[in-house]
Amino acid sequence: MATNQGQRATLATTASDSWTPQLWGILLVLGGALLLDGLDVSMVGVALPSIRSALHMSTASLQWIVSGYTLGYGGLLLLGGRAADLLGRRRVFVVAVAVFAVVSLLGGVVSSPGLLIAARIIKGMAAAFTAPASMSLLTTTFPEGPLRNRAFSVYSVFGASGFSLGLVLSGLLTQVNWRWTLLASAPAAALVLLGAVTLIPRSPRDPRTRAAWHRFDLPGAAVITMAVLLLVYTVVNAQQAGWGSAQTIGSFAGIVALGALFAVIETRSSDPLVPFGIFRSAPLRRAQVGAVTLFGSYISFQFLLTQYLQSLEHWSALSTALAFLPAGAIVAVLSLRTAGLLGRFGAGPLVVAAFVSLVAGYALFLRAGVTTDYPAVMLPSVILLGTAFGFGFSALTVSATSGIRNEQQGLAASLFQTSFQVGGALVLAVVTAVVDAGGAETLTSPAAALSAYRPALYLITGVAALGLLAALPGLRRGAASIPDEVTEFRGGETAAEIAQVEAAAE
Repeated sequence: MATNQGQRATLATTASDSWTPQLWGILLVLGGALLLDGLDVSMVGVALPSIRSALHMSTASLQWIVSGYTLGYGGLLLLGGRAADLLGRRRVFVVAVAVFAVVSLLGGVVSSPGLLIAARIIKGMAAAFTAPASMSLLTTTFPEGPLRNRAFSVYSVFGASGFSLGLVLSGLLTQVNWRWTLLASAPAAALVLLGAVTLIPRSPRDPRTRAAWHRFDLPGAAVITMAVLLLVYTVVNAQQAGWGSAQTIGSFAGIVALGALFAVIETRSSDPLVPFGIFRSAPLRRAQVGAVTLFGSYISFQFLLTQYLQSLEHWSALSTALAFLPAGAIVAVLSLRTAGLLGRFGAGPLVVAAFVSLVAGYALFLRAGVTTDYPAVMLPSVILLGTAFGFGFSALTVSATSGIRNEQQGLAASLFQTSFQVGGALVLAVVTAVVDAGGAETLTSPAAALSAYRPALYLITGVAALGLLAALPGLRRGAASIPDEVTEFRGGETAAEIAQVEAAAE
């Protein structure tokens, strides 16, 4: 592979004995990339009402500030993951972070809604290459087991810190000018870029690098990218065009046709973009469903609650941000504890615990009345949602990458993250359509608006419940020390069989 496998193997050997300063430095850089994503999502979310007022956007167009980023992100993630595997993870990571920094700067100075949405789409495209490269760098640096669990725990803290910091910064910066919420990620990305260039070692020259583009499945990449982009666009745009319109039905037919064409290309390709054998991993499949339902339900809940609190309850941006802050703080604290819990119980039980907490959090908020009762209703809900993410993110990530060969870590990471981003866009689009169907945008009474929002809240709770049902099979595990019953594709052994061999060797 045209990756830094040799260097990663050396670092992994070192990691098996101790965490060197170099390993800590790499983890900080990779965590910084995740922090960027958390910053971007949380800062923009709280600023949405101010952006709508300043640029005179409707609710349907406003969601493209969120969905546009997701469109670019989810649409190119598979391409980004495969590019990292074939062309070098460090190279792809550095270039993508540089583009992210530049587009962050441009997005903060435009005044047209169309240009702002375009900047968000391009920024998401850059993140589509950064995210799988970052995660695969982490998984190939830290060997599977306690060390990787610990690394993912620290890695998750960066995501939670980015989200929490973004909420507070968004509230403060929106009070000054909403543009600062878009500009703030530019210097943060520049710092990550500097760290990547300085700390992540270059891969040894591999003669196969020149042949990488010749082996790259460009037809498959083009078809699946078009299919995912069309899927996200169709669902997001369906509420304006109409779910039963010729445009929407034709788009769904096109998606099915592209999916079938992709399957034909992959089965005939000598080096497919997505080797279908990877889906034999049951933990990966469960992690993908978990990602869709966890992120999709939460991003939709945050969207609704932000609109309600600021537009109808007249909360300030800072007050809204602080209302969500306990969730981020809980994620940061729990993430540091998940390494030990993963080693003791495994990923499956933690994912189930996460979804139980998620469903309970949404169900509790359904008790909300016209006047927001923060101590009795909203705060307990936020605490439960933070607990869900604290357990769920690390556990789902470990499940998605367990038992996958190093040369397919970028692919596994991109499949998992595609589920996160596309799931977020799809669930948000459906939830927004339900809200619009209830006429919430034209209602000025908090009581009437809350009534219009309630069907969407039931939908969000139902999505979380589906995630819980999908996670339950993960409880069927053998030894607690084995991450999950996954297939190691190098030879077909199960993780349990590998563990037995290793135990005998000891």
